[in-house]
Amino acid sequence: MKRLAVLGHPVAHSRSPAMQAAALAALGLADEFSYEAIDIPPADFAELTQALPAEGFVGANVTIPHKEAALEIADEASAAADEIGAANTLSFSEEGIRAENTDASGLLFALGRPPAGVRALVLGAGGSARAAAWTLVSQGASVEVWNRSPERADELVRGLASSRAEASGNDLKLGTVGTEQARAGGFGLIVNCTSIGMPGTEDEDPFEALPLDPERLGEQVIVLDLVYVGGETELLRRARERGAETIDGIEVLVRQGAESLRIWTGREPPLEQMREAARRG
Repeated sequence: MKRLAVLGHPVAHSRSPAMQAAALAALGLADEFSYEAIDIPPADFAELTQALPAEGFVGANVTIPHKEAALEIADEASAAADEIGAANTLSFSEEGIRAENTDASGLLFALGRPPAGVRALVLGAGGSARAAAWTLVSQGASVEVWNRSPERADELVRGLASSRAEASGNDLKLGTVGTEQARAGGFGLIVNCTSIGMPGTEDEDPFEALPLDPERLGEQVIVLDLVYVGGETELLRRARERGAETIDGIEVLVRQGAESLRIWTGREPPLEQMREAARRG
Protein backbone atom coordinates (compact mmCIF):
# COMPACT_ATOMS: atom_id res chain seq x y z
CA MET A 1 0.00 0.00 0.00
CA LYS A 2 1.33 3.43 -0.99
CA ARG A 3 0.64 5.87 1.80
CA LEU A 4 -0.37 9.53 1.45
CA ALA A 5 -1.16 12.06 4.17
CA VAL A 6 -1.94 15.63 5.10
CA LEU A 7 0.50 17.12 7.60
CA GLY A 8 -0.57 19.96 9.88
CA HIS A 9 -0.97 21.25 13.43
CA PRO A 10 -3.85 21.06 14.20
CA VAL A 11 -5.09 18.74 11.49
CA ALA A 12 -8.10 16.86 12.92
CA HIS A 13 -10.45 19.30 11.18
CA SER A 14 -8.98 18.60 7.74
CA ARG A 15 -11.33 17.30 5.06
CA SER A 16 -8.48 16.16 2.86
CA PRO A 17 -8.61 12.51 4.05
CA ALA A 18 -12.32 12.16 3.19
CA MET A 19 -11.88 14.01 -0.08
CA GLN A 20 -8.81 12.12 -1.25
CA ALA A 21 -10.20 8.74 -0.12
CA ALA A 22 -13.29 9.39 -2.25
CA ALA A 23 -11.11 10.34 -5.20
CA LEU A 24 -8.94 7.23 -4.88
CA ALA A 25 -12.05 5.04 -4.69
CA ALA A 26 -13.57 6.69 -7.76
CA LEU A 27 -10.33 6.08 -9.67
CA GLY A 28 -10.18 2.44 -8.59
CA LEU A 29 -7.00 3.08 -6.61
CA ALA A 30 -8.29 2.44 -3.08
CA ASP A 31 -6.43 -0.87 -2.91
CA GLU A 32 -3.19 0.76 -4.00
CA PHE A 33 -3.17 4.05 -2.03
CA SER A 34 -4.26 5.15 1.44
CA TYR A 35 -4.61 8.70 2.79
CA GLU A 36 -4.50 9.86 6.41
CA ALA A 37 -4.06 12.94 8.61
CA ILE A 38 -0.92 13.33 10.72
CA ASP A 39 -0.60 16.01 13.40
CA ILE A 40 3.01 17.18 13.64
CA PRO A 41 4.14 19.97 16.00
CA PRO A 42 6.34 22.55 14.28
CA ALA A 43 9.43 21.56 16.26
CA ASP A 44 9.20 17.99 14.95
CA PHE A 45 8.22 18.71 11.35
CA ALA A 46 11.56 18.25 9.62
CA GLU A 47 12.57 15.08 11.46
CA LEU A 48 9.19 13.33 11.23
CA THR A 49 8.51 14.30 7.63
CA GLN A 50 11.91 13.16 6.42
CA ALA A 51 11.21 9.78 8.07
CA LEU A 52 7.92 9.25 6.20
CA PRO A 53 9.35 7.54 3.08
CA ALA A 54 10.76 4.72 5.23
CA GLU A 55 7.21 4.14 6.49
CA GLY A 56 5.77 3.66 3.03
CA PHE A 57 4.68 7.23 2.26
CA VAL A 58 4.97 8.43 -1.33
CA GLY A 59 3.48 11.89 -0.87
CA ALA A 60 1.91 14.40 1.47
CA ASN A 61 -0.14 17.55 1.49
CA VAL A 62 1.06 20.21 3.90
CA THR A 63 -1.15 22.69 5.70
CA ILE A 64 -0.90 25.28 8.51
CA PRO A 65 1.69 25.97 9.89
CA HIS A 66 4.22 23.92 7.92
CA LYS A 67 4.18 25.21 4.33
CA GLU A 68 7.37 27.24 4.57
CA ALA A 69 9.14 24.46 6.48
CA ALA A 70 8.06 21.98 3.79
CA LEU A 71 10.01 23.90 1.18
CA GLU A 72 13.06 24.06 3.43
CA ILE A 73 13.39 20.27 3.74
CA ALA A 74 12.93 19.58 0.02
CA ASP A 75 15.77 18.35 -2.15
CA GLU A 76 14.20 19.96 -5.20
CA ALA A 77 11.22 22.24 -5.80
CA SER A 78 8.99 23.49 -8.58
CA ALA A 79 9.51 27.03 -9.83
CA ALA A 80 6.22 28.10 -8.24
CA ALA A 81 7.15 26.71 -4.82
CA ASP A 82 10.57 28.38 -5.03
CA GLU A 83 9.15 31.77 -5.98
CA ILE A 84 6.33 31.60 -3.42
CA GLY A 85 8.67 30.41 -0.68
CA ALA A 86 6.26 27.73 0.51
CA ALA A 87 5.05 24.28 -0.50
CA ASN A 88 1.81 22.39 0.10
CA THR A 89 2.62 19.19 -1.79
CA LEU A 90 5.54 16.82 -1.20
CA SER A 91 6.50 13.76 -3.22
CA PHE A 92 8.90 11.13 -1.83
CA SER A 93 11.12 9.01 -4.07
CA GLU A 94 14.56 7.46 -4.12
CA GLU A 95 15.85 10.79 -5.44
CA GLY A 96 14.62 12.60 -2.32
CA ILE A 97 11.80 15.01 -1.50
CA ARG A 98 10.23 17.18 -4.20
CA ALA A 99 8.16 20.21 -3.15
CA GLU A 100 5.41 21.80 -5.22
CA ASN A 101 2.73 24.39 -4.62
CA THR A 102 -0.79 23.70 -5.86
CA ASP A 103 -2.38 26.41 -3.68
CA ALA A 104 -1.73 28.90 -6.45
CA SER A 105 -3.58 27.04 -9.20
CA GLY A 106 -6.30 26.05 -6.73
CA LEU A 107 -7.03 29.67 -5.91
CA LEU A 108 -7.22 30.66 -9.58
CA PHE A 109 -9.60 27.81 -10.41
CA ALA A 110 -11.81 28.70 -7.45
CA LEU A 111 -11.83 32.38 -8.39
CA GLY A 112 -13.06 31.44 -11.83
CA ARG A 113 -11.93 34.60 -13.63
CA PRO A 114 -8.70 36.46 -14.39
CA PRO A 115 -7.78 38.87 -11.56
CA ALA A 116 -5.85 41.23 -13.85
CA GLY A 117 -6.40 44.86 -12.90
CA VAL A 118 -8.13 44.04 -9.62
CA ARG A 119 -7.03 45.70 -6.38
CA ALA A 120 -6.70 42.80 -3.94
CA LEU A 121 -6.22 42.58 -0.18
CA VAL A 122 -4.50 39.46 1.16
CA LEU A 123 -4.99 38.90 4.89
CA GLY A 124 -2.21 36.92 6.58
CA ALA A 125 1.47 36.25 5.97
CA GLY A 126 1.86 32.48 6.16
CA GLY A 127 2.35 29.97 3.36
CA SER A 128 -1.20 30.30 2.02
CA ALA A 129 -0.92 34.09 1.95
CA ARG A 130 2.37 33.82 0.07
CA ALA A 131 0.70 31.61 -2.55
CA ALA A 132 -2.32 33.91 -2.83
CA ALA A 133 -0.24 37.07 -3.20
CA TRP A 134 2.14 35.44 -5.70
CA THR A 135 -0.75 34.08 -7.78
CA LEU A 136 -2.67 37.34 -7.91
CA VAL A 137 0.29 39.58 -8.67
CA SER A 138 1.52 37.11 -11.30
CA GLN A 139 -1.88 37.45 -13.00
CA GLY A 140 -1.76 41.23 -13.07
CA ALA A 141 -3.61 42.17 -9.88
CA SER A 142 -2.51 44.98 -7.58
CA VAL A 143 -1.92 43.27 -4.23
CA GLU A 144 -1.67 44.66 -0.72
CA VAL A 145 -0.85 42.40 2.23
CA TRP A 146 -1.98 42.90 5.83
CA ASN A 147 -0.88 40.89 8.84
CA ARG A 148 -1.34 41.31 12.56
CA SER A 149 2.45 41.37 12.74
CA PRO A 150 3.49 44.03 10.18
CA GLU A 151 7.04 42.67 10.14
CA ARG A 152 5.86 39.36 8.69
CA ALA A 153 3.87 41.16 6.00
CA ASP A 154 6.97 43.18 5.10
CA GLU A 155 9.03 39.99 4.91
CA LEU A 156 6.46 38.34 2.63
CA VAL A 157 6.36 41.28 0.25
CA ARG A 158 10.15 41.65 0.09
CA GLY A 159 10.59 37.94 -0.61
CA LEU A 160 7.94 37.80 -3.32
CA ALA A 161 9.08 41.03 -4.93
CA SER A 162 12.62 39.70 -5.16
CA SER A 163 11.63 36.31 -6.61
CA ARG A 164 9.11 37.72 -9.09
CA ALA A 165 11.49 40.43 -10.27
CA GLU A 166 14.14 37.79 -10.98
CA ALA A 167 11.60 35.61 -12.81
CA SER A 168 9.84 38.27 -14.86
CA GLY A 169 11.94 41.40 -14.80
CA ASN A 170 8.73 43.40 -14.40
CA ASP A 171 7.70 45.96 -11.82
CA LEU A 172 5.11 44.49 -9.48
CA LYS A 173 2.09 46.09 -7.88
CA LEU A 174 2.77 44.56 -4.48
CA GLY A 175 3.00 46.13 -1.05
CA THR A 176 1.82 46.10 2.55
CA VAL A 177 -1.11 47.94 4.06
CA GLY A 178 -1.83 49.08 7.61
CA THR A 179 -4.96 48.28 9.58
CA GLU A 180 -6.70 51.62 9.06
CA GLN A 181 -5.90 51.72 5.35
CA ALA A 182 -7.20 48.17 4.92
CA ARG A 183 -10.38 49.00 6.83
CA ALA A 184 -10.95 51.97 4.53
CA GLY A 185 -11.78 49.51 1.74
CA GLY A 186 -11.59 50.10 -1.98
CA PHE A 187 -10.63 46.48 -2.75
CA GLY A 188 -12.28 44.42 -5.45
CA LEU A 189 -11.03 41.13 -3.99
CA ILE A 190 -10.37 40.15 -0.37
CA VAL A 191 -8.64 36.83 0.39
CA ASN A 192 -8.61 35.62 4.00
CA CYS A 193 -5.52 33.49 4.61
CA THR A 194 -5.59 33.84 8.41
CA SER A 195 -6.87 31.24 10.87
CA ILE A 196 -9.92 33.35 11.81
CA GLY A 197 -12.93 31.06 11.42
CA MET A 198 -11.03 27.83 12.05
CA PRO A 199 -11.90 25.58 15.02
CA GLY A 200 -10.98 27.41 18.20
CA THR A 201 -11.62 30.87 16.73
CA GLU A 202 -15.36 30.54 16.03
CA ASP A 203 -16.26 33.02 18.76
CA GLU A 204 -14.07 35.76 17.31
CA ASP A 205 -15.87 38.46 15.34
CA PRO A 206 -14.08 38.47 11.96
CA PHE A 207 -14.77 42.18 11.58
CA GLU A 208 -12.99 42.87 14.85
CA ALA A 209 -10.13 40.40 14.34
CA LEU A 210 -9.54 41.45 10.72
CA PRO A 211 -9.16 44.96 9.27
CA LEU A 212 -12.48 44.88 7.44
CA ASP A 213 -15.45 47.23 7.59
CA PRO A 214 -18.68 45.41 6.68
CA GLU A 215 -20.14 48.71 5.52
CA ARG A 216 -17.58 48.76 2.71
CA LEU A 217 -18.57 45.37 1.32
CA GLY A 218 -21.04 45.20 -1.52
CA GLU A 219 -21.75 43.85 -4.98
CA GLN A 220 -18.44 45.17 -6.30
CA VAL A 221 -16.41 43.03 -3.85
CA ILE A 222 -15.42 39.35 -3.96
CA VAL A 223 -14.55 37.76 -0.61
CA LEU A 224 -12.65 34.46 -0.78
CA ASP A 225 -12.12 32.69 2.55
CA LEU A 226 -9.55 29.89 2.59
CA VAL A 227 -11.00 28.67 5.89
CA TYR A 228 -13.60 25.94 5.48
CA VAL A 229 -16.07 24.72 8.09
CA GLY A 230 -19.33 22.78 8.12
CA GLY A 231 -21.12 25.67 6.43
CA GLU A 232 -20.35 29.30 5.72
CA THR A 233 -17.77 31.01 7.86
CA GLU A 234 -19.04 34.04 9.75
CA LEU A 235 -16.92 36.22 7.48
CA LEU A 236 -18.58 34.88 4.34
CA ARG A 237 -22.09 34.92 5.79
CA ARG A 238 -21.90 38.56 6.74
CA ALA A 239 -20.13 39.52 3.53
CA ARG A 240 -22.86 37.81 1.50
CA GLU A 241 -25.55 39.63 3.48
CA ARG A 242 -23.88 42.87 2.42
CA GLY A 243 -24.14 41.84 -1.22
CA ALA A 244 -20.56 40.71 -1.78
CA GLU A 245 -19.80 37.67 -3.92
CA THR A 246 -18.39 34.94 -1.70
CA ILE A 247 -16.18 31.91 -2.40
CA ASP A 248 -15.52 29.38 0.34
CA GLY A 249 -12.38 27.43 1.11
CA ILE A 250 -13.85 24.09 0.05
CA GLU A 251 -13.49 24.92 -3.63
CA VAL A 252 -9.87 25.96 -3.15
CA LEU A 253 -9.25 22.77 -1.15
CA VAL A 254 -10.77 20.64 -3.91
CA ARG A 255 -8.82 22.29 -6.68
CA GLN A 256 -5.43 22.21 -4.96
CA GLY A 257 -6.05 18.67 -3.73
CA ALA A 258 -6.96 17.56 -7.24
CA GLU A 259 -3.67 18.87 -8.59
CA SER A 260 -1.76 17.09 -5.80
CA LEU A 261 -3.52 13.83 -6.66
CA ARG A 262 -2.63 14.27 -10.32
CA ILE A 263 1.03 14.69 -9.33
CA TRP A 264 1.07 11.51 -7.22
CA THR A 265 -1.00 9.21 -9.44
CA GLY A 266 -0.77 10.64 -12.94
CA ARG A 267 -4.56 10.28 -13.18
CA GLU A 268 -7.25 12.86 -13.90
CA PRO A 269 -8.92 13.73 -10.56
CA PRO A 270 -12.71 13.16 -10.17
CA LEU A 271 -13.67 16.69 -9.14
CA GLU A 272 -17.35 16.07 -8.42
CA GLN A 273 -16.66 13.17 -6.06
CA MET A 274 -13.94 15.19 -4.34
CA ARG A 275 -16.21 18.22 -3.96
CA GLU A 276 -19.06 16.13 -2.55
CA ALA A 277 -16.82 14.33 -0.05
CA ALA A 278 -15.15 17.58 1.04
CA ARG A 279 -18.50 19.23 1.74
CA ARG A 280 -19.72 16.20 3.71
CA GLY A 281 -16.50 16.23 5.73
